[in-house]
Amino acid sequence: MSDTVAWRPDAELGDAFSVATLPAPAGGGASRGHGGAVPPQVTLVRASAGRLGGEDGSRPRAVVLHVHGYNDYFFQAHLAAALTGAGYGFVAVDLRRAGRSWRPGEVPHYVDDLHEHAADLALAASGARAMHPGVPLVVHAHSTGGLTASLWAHSTRRGTDGPDVLILDSPFLDLRSSWFNRTVGTRVLDAVGPYAPLRPMTSAPSVYAMHQLASNGGRWEFDTTLKRPEGLPVRAGWLRAVRRGQARVERGLDVAAPVLVARSARSGPDREDNPDLDREDTVLDVRSIARLAPRLGRDVTELVVDGGVHDLTLSADRPRAAYLDGVLSWLDGRLRAGPGRTGR
Repeated sequence: MSDTVAWRPDAELGDAFSVATLPAPAGGGASRGHGGAVPPQVTLVRASAGRLGGEDGSRPRAVVLHVHGYNDYFFQAHLAAALTGAGYGFVAVDLRRAGRSWRPGEVPHYVDDLHEHAADLALAASGARAMHPGVPLVVHAHSTGGLTASLWAHSTRRGTDGPDVLILDSPFLDLRSSWFNRTVGTRVLDAVGPYAPLRPMTSAPSVYAMHQLASNGGRWEFDTTLKRPEGLPVRAGWLRAVRRGQARVERGLDVAAPVLVARSARSGPDREDNPDLDREDTVLDVRSIARLAPRLGRDVTELVVDGGVHDLTLSADRPRAAYLDGVLSWLDGRLRAGPGRTGR
């Protein structure tokens, strides 16, 4: 794939990165309510190790494929720098209707079947392997991307079409809500989702995203048309697809690859008056992540980051360093241990 893809410089991240746009593959549902007839696309972003401090041109220890979450895209150049500096190849994917893949006429981030994003992930995994043949594939996935990556890894074979290693940064394994919303609300989604898939179920500003933005006093620069501080409506069809995926996790998966599940030590409210907004996961309930993590497979390790925010790679300096050090240490041990069982 890498020989036929038309790469171009990444205008946002600079000359250490290049971008390629591919037609999105068919897979799962057709997202009948996506808001237009524009053919979807998938965007790959690759890092040049030499320009980020790694050994460009040498054979990497593994290639890491990064998958973003909802109302998000790949802009975390420091994550790529940490991994390439440690000897890994790095590729990120912006899934269909998200990030650089979004096109006018599409509803941002909308799918009504997670198999669509799984198909995008499979395409990106194939591309990452083509760029770095013969080395292990590590998938690093955040939030909703972590849910999709877990379901995809469960349905694939380790080391062939699936990942050799799976790293989940605050995966979206359950709703942050009461028992009533998780049960009765899901039944309402099953009734409404097929007939009014674009109906907003919730719509509120993302204090979490607002607080991160450098122009608001945060530490990160990002494109606010691709990661929106005003938030994105959570639509019935998308949420129904997520709840179906979460129900599958609840029943238990059998991911063959070793899994690292990372989360913050605490959750807190996503409100401006929260004094710990920069030290807690204000998007998900970390207790739900802890409860469901063992159900992902037979080889699951937990990494708890004190002071981490929802995207642990965007935390303050000390918890961010703790997260990256923990990931690299665990990954080094897993790769040194060899492939272990080969999966199904």
